[in-house]
Amino acid sequence: MSFSPIRRRKTRQIYVGSVPVGGDAPVSVQSMTNTDTNDVAATVGQVKALEAAGADIVRVSVPTMDAAEAFGKIRQQVNAPLIADIHFDYRIALRVLELGVDCLRINPGNIGREDRVKSLVEAARDRQVPIRIGVNAGSLEKELQKKYGEPTADALVESALKHIDILDRLDFPDFKVSLKASEIFMTVEAYRKLAGQIEQPLHLGITEAGGLRSGTVKSAIGMGMLLSEGIGDTLRVSLAADPVEEIKVGFDMLKSLHLRSKGINLVACPSCSRQNFDVISTVNELEARLEDILEPLDVAVIGCVVNGPGEAREANLGIVGGEPNLLYVGGKPDHKVDNKTLVDELERNIRAEIARRRDQKS
Repeated sequence: MSFSPIRRRKTRQIYVGSVPVGGDAPVSVQSMTNTDTNDVAATVGQVKALEAAGADIVRVSVPTMDAAEAFGKIRQQVNAPLIADIHFDYRIALRVLELGVDCLRINPGNIGREDRVKSLVEAARDRQVPIRIGVNAGSLEKELQKKYGEPTADALVESALKHIDILDRLDFPDFKVSLKASEIFMTVEAYRKLAGQIEQPLHLGITEAGGLRSGTVKSAIGMGMLLSEGIGDTLRVSLAADPVEEIKVGFDMLKSLHLRSKGINLVACPSCSRQNFDVISTVNELEARLEDILEPLDVAVIGCVVNGPGEAREANLGIVGGEPNLLYVGGKPDHKVDNKTLVDELERNIRAEIARRRDQKS
């Protein structure tokens, strides 16, 4: 099923490299490297791992001029659009613009004098490079901390509008905005408030969400609320985990909302005493084996005949537990499979279907 009942907010479209963000473009999924940017080989390796996982965009921290030079070398060795994360020093931003950056993550109000901001914005305009304004509850301006006493949704929005005003005065409309906090309801309220005030795309995230399990839950709830309302054009799932996991979780979130359909969509029962094969180990093994497949395909793995036939008929491929198990192909029973060869047979049929679809396209 590819239809989504969600009516997305209409926004101005910008381009991060070749990836459209906003407008009628799909919600893009991104992550951020956690290697030392000066370690070019390690960072390139991580970017390539993220590319292989399906990342649309990758962000790299560039805190120093040395890191900027390293960024240039990284840019030459990877394909994914790269965002440079820069704070305070406009000279670093100017340098990465020369070296081929695809987007700048800066806060214009933190760059310094207006002439510096203007020179930076002009350089970005000349190279058709967009800017992301990134507001974070943990780094609000001192005057806003004093005004509100603590981070609030209104404080996040006011901070964003201050930075947006600078770009508006410089007639630079090609930007996106994020308003991140670790508190779900604050984040959701802030995005809702800003969504009605600007036409630019919004980058979603729950910052400092936590580890793989807890961070996934918080991110899915917070971003799921916004995405279901049509708010959000690109996202990052912030996890204290391997960045590749952020991409996996991001796509799983979008697949569950029928906003993206990249990769295998496994429909699996939680298993019970009726199961005729080990559902959990089968699903885990399939996920590990099929990580390289980025084409969309629905696969049902159901342990018994109660819900199995119905789910398998709706999937592209499905296995139904029985004595023996029955493999469905294209919604119809195809052939029987025993437990010993079940995972191998599922993988073989999945890859055969992917190959068939690829041949049709070529």
